Amino acid sequence: MTINCNGSLIDLSIPKVMGILNITPDSFYDGGKYKNKSEILIQTEKMLSDGATFIDIGAYSSRPGAKHISEEEELQRIIPVVKLLIEKFPGILISVDTFRSKVAKETIEIGAALINDISGGKMDENMFKTIAELQVPYILMHMQGTPQNMQKNPSYKNVTKDLISFFAAQIFELRQLQVKDVIIDVGFGFGKTLVHNYQLLKDLALFKSLDTPVLAGISRKSMLYKPLNSSAQEALNATTSANTIALLNGANILRVHDVKEAVEATKIVNLLN
Repeated sequence: MTINCNGSLIDLSIPKVMGILNITPDSFYDGGKYKNKSEILIQTEKMLSDGATFIDIGAYSSRPGAKHISEEEELQRIIPVVKLLIEKFPGILISVDTFRSKVAKETIEIGAALINDISGGKMDENMFKTIAELQVPYILMHMQGTPQNMQKNPSYKNVTKDLISFFAAQIFELRQLQVKDVIIDVGFGFGKTLVHNYQLLKDLALFKSLDTPVLAGISRKSMLYKPLNSSAQEALNATTSANTIALLNGANILRVHDVKEAVEATKIVNLLN
């Protein structure tokens, strides 16, 4: 199970780790933490040295109730950071977290390697066509609603079946456009209740039927710290526990804030094979 990132074939049969670099002022865990060149470079170097295969850069906060920003503002935030990291870390595999086709196109054209779309193609009708033109790996995430309203009242007939149907339809559309590398992400916390989230974590292996790699993005989310009456800052141990469950249920990529711990989890789980 391989994906082609800027000409490099990445083998996902051995799980990989994607480090999160939020350059938004209001992300739920690390908002405002990386706001100048020095902080961005130090954090990226740390994640790469800790074993991250990919660095996922987001310039649009998608936490529940987040402020909506314009396409221009998103581009102004993200373009200089992509350029900076490619210049400082040759060969870096940058994933751009965006639902906008223009942001996808402009960041790929300057050297980013993957697109990570929280809307699964639902918030920009040109996204699939753009991915087909760019021929880059595409992370197809499920979200019910938008970041502004997704946690108001999430409801499903059967969350696992509903998501498998959603992915099957979106993957079919992408395949029709000759998009080769599709990765799915069930979107923990994106229009899901606590019960939905744990059902999806429990059922993650069922998504392998779609014949695509699976990404799990659970890091420090409220589904982990709320049941423990804790906080995002105190959720590292819970994150490692959930990441381990995700790996045992077939996750190929872990998207995390804490790379070293996630890499250690993949190494331990790999010993079972």
